[in-house]
Amino acid sequence: MAAMSRLLVCPPDYFKIEYEINPWMRRSNAVDSEQAIRQWHHLMQVLEQDVGAVLERMKPVPGLPDLVFTANAGIVVGRKAVPSRFRYAERRKEETYFEEWFRGQGYEVVTLDPGSFFEGAGDLLGFPDTWFGGYRQRSDIRVFPTLSDWFHREIIPLELVDNRFYHLDTCLCPLSGGELLYFPPAFDHYGQAALAERITPSRRLVVSEAEALRFACNAVCVGKHVVLPAGCPETESLLASCGYLPHPVPLDEFMKSGGSAKCLTLALD
Repeated sequence: MAAMSRLLVCPPDYFKIEYEINPWMRRSNAVDSEQAIRQWHHLMQVLEQDVGAVLERMKPVPGLPDLVFTANAGIVVGRKAVPSRFRYAERRKEETYFEEWFRGQGYEVVTLDPGSFFEGAGDLLGFPDTWFGGYRQRSDIRVFPTLSDWFHREIIPLELVDNRFYHLDTCLCPLSGGELLYFPPAFDHYGQAALAERITPSRRLVVSEAEALRFACNAVCVGKHVVLPAGCPETESLLASCGYLPHPVPLDEFMKSGGSAKCLTLALD
C-alpha cells in the first residue's frame, strides 16, 4: 500500500466549507474556489506528468463538498473494495456515490455493518505485509479485525490522541523503501512504541510539529517520488537524504478543510 500508481480523484467543483467537523474547518475561513481548482489541477499535473500516476476521475456531486477527499472513499485491495462508513452525518451522503463508483468499475464490494465507523485509506495505511489502523477520532478499533480477516493482513491499531490529526494519513506516511514519515506526538505511548518496534530507527523519519501542521505527512508516495504540500522544507530535505524526489505542491485551500495531497487521492493498486 506504500507505493501508489493508480489513483482515484474527484474534481473540486463543489468544494467549500459548509460545516465544521474537525479543528481545521471554520465556515468563516472561506475557500477561494478558483484557487482551489487551480491547486487541484496543478496536483493532478504533477501526479500524471512528473510522477507517472494513472488517475481515475469520479464525477463531483453538488452538495457534497468533501467528495474531493477520495482517500475517504474506502479501501481497495486487488479487486475488492470496502466503502467507508462515516462518523459524521455531514459526510454520510458520500457513501452511496463512492460505493456506486466501486461497483461501476467492477470491484467486489464488501460492506461493514451499519454503525461501524471506518473512514477508508484516511485511517488504514501500511506496507505490503503490515498495515496500521488509526482509531478514536473517526474510525472504530473494532473494524480492524474484520478488515484483517477480509484482506489477510496484520493490522496494528494506533490511537490518535491529538484532534488536529484526526485521520491517520494526516500524521503518518509509509514510503516505498520501507521508511515511515510520521509525527510521533499524534499517537499515544502504545502507538509510538508499536511503531518503534516495527520500524528500525534509521527508517523512522520524524516530522517537526510545525511541518506536521503544514500536512507534511499527508503525502503521496509513488516509487521514489513523494508529492507533498508546499511549505515543508525540512521534510523535503529529510526525504531527499533517503533518496526520494520531493514534489512540493501548494494546497493551502484544501488545508482549510483539514486535507492535503494524500487526502485528495485513493490508491487503487
